[in-house]
Amino acid sequence: MSNVAVVGAGISGLVAALRLQQAGARVTVFESGNRVGGKLRSETIGGERLDVGAEAFVRRRPEVLALADELGLADQVVEPAGRRPALFADGALRGGFGRTLMGIPAAADEVRIPLRWNPGADASIGALVRSRLGDEVVERSVDPMVSGVFAAHADDVSVRAALPALAARLDAGAGTLGEAVRDALGEPSDGPVFGAFRGGYQQLLDALVERLGDRIMLGAPVPEVRPGWSLRGSLFDAVVLAVPAPQVGRLLGLNLPELGDAVGKIPAASSALVTLRLPDATELPDLSGVLVATREQVSAKAFTLSGRKWDHLPGGTVRLSYGRLGVSRIVDDLDAGLIAAAREDLSFVLGIDTEPEAVHVQRWYEGIPVYLPGHRATLDAIEAATPKGLALAGAYFDGVGVPACIARAEAAAQRVLADLS
Repeated sequence: MSNVAVVGAGISGLVAALRLQQAGARVTVFESGNRVGGKLRSETIGGERLDVGAEAFVRRRPEVLALADELGLADQVVEPAGRRPALFADGALRGGFGRTLMGIPAAADEVRIPLRWNPGADASIGALVRSRLGDEVVERSVDPMVSGVFAAHADDVSVRAALPALAARLDAGAGTLGEAVRDALGEPSDGPVFGAFRGGYQQLLDALVERLGDRIMLGAPVPEVRPGWSLRGSLFDAVVLAVPAPQVGRLLGLNLPELGDAVGKIPAASSALVTLRLPDATELPDLSGVLVATREQVSAKAFTLSGRKWDHLPGGTVRLSYGRLGVSRIVDDLDAGLIAAAREDLSFVLGIDTEPEAVHVQRWYEGIPVYLPGHRATLDAIEAATPKGLALAGAYFDGVGVPACIARAEAAAQRVLADLS
């Protein structure tokens, strides 16, 4: 029986450990903190268990739904209420978004000069859209969407890494950006785009922990990973490293400097989430949330009206997101400062001054990897520098969402099993 170490008990580490265990390996999961889940976290706020990290997943990807079914949680997956988000721009709420891909409209007035794109090329999403549709579309549609996903501006995020389907259509010779977007989107679907768990992501985490049993060690930091593979004074046949990109260099830097340097090229943004439990009688707009255009005098980058977005949540639940790549000052503020900013933003954007019944502040330092232009080349360098017996997993590879993390974790487990065989 192979002896495999998994470092990190976020969703990536837990899924990798489950797949290794199912394949017959003896698995030990090392987690430096006192809880599992990584950036997935549920807290009791005002008597209700609410997610204070990611709260939803994209349903068109199969990974979360398949795992939920495997773990007996299929009946706990819920759909959103069907409301749409609005945009806050020029000091007022504007109409909702049309059919877009990461905010890039499928139909818009495009410059009439030919689209120039070299197959295999890369650019920032902002630069590409600005060259075809102008600054206003970037600032009022694309930037708010990109900021919500990557906590970065559209000018910082790679087309090829963040929107591979769009890059593929451009490589294939799409005549316009709109044509490429429409092809990448495919036919409109009547089903819901997102899903969530009735009891929050904690339901998924609890089910994974139950399957893994006593193989998870909490409060067990790993100071370094040595080829061999030596961790915390024990030898293993292989290792899955499922920690955020900034931690990889710290664990491998001395022993695998080339790999550590490659992963170190991926920056990570810090963010904060303020969750407010307003009285359920509070009059909120009939929206799922509000995205904030660039240059607005609002500290928050997005509002999620969770009590409107999800029927199973208390009606007064509101989440406000803060922080972008290179702009962490507000994330570092005291809880009181963040709560004051959230209430001020809520008053300015939605006209709501109601005293919250409960509040929770959650910070995620270096929590969101940012896919800079050239990210795919960085991943190629990581692959080339990764020795046999070691596999990496996490949100810095092929998508920051939970489905992509699950897919990468399963691939990491398969890589380790192939190396061992």
